[in-house]
This record gives sequence, C-alpha cells and structure tokens, in this order.
Amino acid sequence: MNHLDPTPIVDFETESIQHLIEERGWRALSTFERIGAAYSFVKDEIEFGYNASDSLAASDVLNDGYGQCNTKGNLLMALLRGLDIKARFHGFTIDKSLQKGAIPTWLYALAPQRILHSWVEVYFEDSWVPLEGFILDPAYLKALQARFPNQKAFCGFAAGTPNLQEPDVEWRGQPTYIQREGIVDDFGVFDSPDDFYAQKGTNLSGVKKLAFQYVFRHAMNATVKRIRIASGSHKTMLLQDSGAVS
Repeated sequence: MNHLDPTPIVDFETESIQHLIEERGWRALSTFERIGAAYSFVKDEIEFGYNASDSLAASDVLNDGYGQCNTKGNLLMALLRGLDIKARFHGFTIDKSLQKGAIPTWLYALAPQRILHSWVEVYFEDSWVPLEGFILDPAYLKALQARFPNQKAFCGFAAGTPNLQEPDVEWRGQPTYIQREGIVDDFGVFDSPDDFYAQKGTNLSGVKKLAFQYVFRHAMNATVKRIRIASGSHKTMLLQDSGAVS
C-alpha cells in the first residue's frame, strides 16, 4: 500500500467526505495547509465522544459528529488521503486510568485495564509526523483546564499530557499529543486501521460489545457532556445521541 488508498474504514471516496473536501476548498491549499485544515476540522468540529465501535468507517464518524482517539483518527486519515497526503496508523494501548473521570465511576470498574489506542502519522517533509492532539475538542479541553487550573502534568478525564494548560495540540508541522502519557503497549505502525483491527480486534466483543453500543457509551457520553458544559460551550453531539443516560 502507498498510504493513499481507500479502505472500508478509510472511506474517503464516499459522497459525504468528498463533499466536505470540495465545500471547504481544501484541495487548493498547500500541503502544510491541507494537513492543518483536515487536522483542525477533526479536532475542533468533531466533538470528543464515544461511538459504537473503534472500527467505525470515517464517513460514519463524520455523520455522528463526534468520536474518540480511534474513530476521530479514522476520519482524519480519510481526509488526509482524500487530499492526496500519505497517512498511516500507529496502534497502542493506554492504561484505563487515563479515562478516569471521563466515564461514570460504576462503569470505570468494568473497563479493561488496557484500552486500545491509536494516533495517525502523516507524511510531511520527508518524515512521518505523529498526530494525536486532535482527540479532545476545544470546549472539552477548556473545561478540563478550568477545572484543574494549577495542573501541569496530568493523566485522567481522557487526557494524558505533561502540561494540561499548554498541551501540544495545534498543527505546526510538528508532532501533536494529548494522551501519550497514558500509553502502555506499542504495537507499531500499520498501513490502515483495517489492518490493525483485523490483527488485534477491537476493545470489546460479544455481550460486552452490545452492552457498550446500546447502554454504556451513552452513559459515558452523558458524562462527557456534563464536563463540556462547564466550559460554557458545547454543540449538539449528545442532543443527537438520543440514547444518552443522565
């Protein structure tokens, strides 16, 4: 693979993704600007939240309007490849302590100790640049910063960073990170998320997967919503998520 191909997950040839790219006029930008436009869209306009599955197609993530590390990464990779920019997948696990606070206490006890995690690597100026800082939307991150104003090194509430008040989350041609401090296992790079999930599976299966899809994630999204509201700015992710549990 040349890291530009579509896959069932990286489905940038779908009408919705092509329409977004054309509507925003991103193809006319320089390589640096195209990366920044796709990155900022996923970071700023796709809220942090929990989708039905890690392996959700990028077009479905776009339709949901929210996502977490793996699903927002699916969309970012699709946008980058749709803009003729090489992108690949890097798989990890994170310790569940990074999620403490972002999910209900009763559900935290049921979570696996190690949770599948990923970031996107983009090929820019002859090197692969890790991009992870797109996971948390600005309103959610602002709420954490306001809640923990004196905190620098921080791990929890879906953030793992050496400096919560000034995390490296903006595209400047360099790596961006927001959960790296919680990483435990490094599974290396893969051509696509499809290849990774074919080998490693997703975080849940069977009855637990169904419970997550229909019950647990809605409770998690309700918790995320309450945190975001504290910043005074939130959009519609959980209004659309009609199964949310308060």
